Amino acid sequence: MKHAAVIGAGPAGLMAAEMLVQGGANVTVYDAMPSAGRKFLMAGRGGLNLTHSEQLADFLPRYREATPRLDASIKAFPPQALRDWSDALGQPTFVGSSGRVFPKAFKASPLLRAWLRRLDAAGVQFAFRHRWIGWDESSGLLFATPAGPRVAKPDATVLALGGASWPRLGSDGVWTATLAAKGVTISKLRPANSGFKVEWSDVFRDRFEGQPLKGVALTVGAHSVRGEAMITRTGIEGGAIYALSAELREAVLGIGQATLEIALRPDLDAADLTTRLSGNRGRQSLANFLRKAAQVSPVGIGLMQEVAIASGRPLASFSPAELAQLINAIPVQLTGVAPIARAISTAGGIAFEELDDNFMLRRLPGVFAAGEMLDWEAPTGGYLLQASFATGVAAGKGALRWLTS
Repeated sequence: MKHAAVIGAGPAGLMAAEMLVQGGANVTVYDAMPSAGRKFLMAGRGGLNLTHSEQLADFLPRYREATPRLDASIKAFPPQALRDWSDALGQPTFVGSSGRVFPKAFKASPLLRAWLRRLDAAGVQFAFRHRWIGWDESSGLLFATPAGPRVAKPDATVLALGGASWPRLGSDGVWTATLAAKGVTISKLRPANSGFKVEWSDVFRDRFEGQPLKGVALTVGAHSVRGEAMITRTGIEGGAIYALSAELREAVLGIGQATLEIALRPDLDAADLTTRLSGNRGRQSLANFLRKAAQVSPVGIGLMQEVAIASGRPLASFSPAELAQLINAIPVQLTGVAPIARAISTAGGIAFEELDDNFMLRRLPGVFAAGEMLDWEAPTGGYLLQASFATGVAAGKGALRWLTS
């Protein structure tokens, strides 16, 4: 029986292991951590968003430039296949109001436990606390373990070591140097679905840290999204920010800053807002007047005050038309990207040109790669896990074809 090694016990690696063992291979999964699926469990802490229910015609473009490279693998293992797979593990799914797909248990742990039981019953072996550090002189896989160095010589290897976000959970990106030394082209790993730095005033930071911006529209350049964001002590993050993170990141990394425009009342136009704000406010404070007349939240008013401070004019001196204009066009200067260690996911990785149609590295015959190691990114909403699972299936089947050819 041919032996396959899978390095990385996250969704991509475990799915590759499942494909291999189902095809008759002897499979060992290696991982540097003491247990499997640590980042997977973290992703499910607030509700495991497995995939999304939208049609593939809308789903696939979420992968941006990588769409042509991921098209075949996702069509071969689409969202419905992932839902069927979860159901077969005793974890049926449901579609939330946003179209996102979750297990009915809502958590990652029941699904992971059922999956590991099935892999164990199928004969998959696990070797934890095995940190892969490259190859030895005879092309054997070299691992650092608590008991000292260990070498494995499988007939095929699937690499599924993840990107570089949340390194304490196992994905630290150290593999980039190992593969680059073999001549593999690697696009620099960068934070994706990340927060951004803003130089808030001390007053705003102390008062509004942790406050949400709800129902806002965010714009950078020609790109706009609606959703929610969260004020942090050092900047801004949240779902709507993540949806624009690629554009914002490239602007910040390219020229050192980016201007994010925030519309607090996107369903009201300037004329309507001006009319609402032209009434006599009497003895009300400006903050109370904005809150009552235009339904601007306290944190929104705080953002308006930030702009007024930067302009050198008190907000109270703004005319109704100027206030109306500002409410739906608050400029926020982003001065940096949050550290990659705190990002939800990673952009960059192994260039797709380095892979053949079976996800095998052209420079390293018998070595396959899957998941966030590859050069793609996607927004939150189920797209990250879907591509990780689908490329794990593709790499596992590719490795199986290699073993049986």
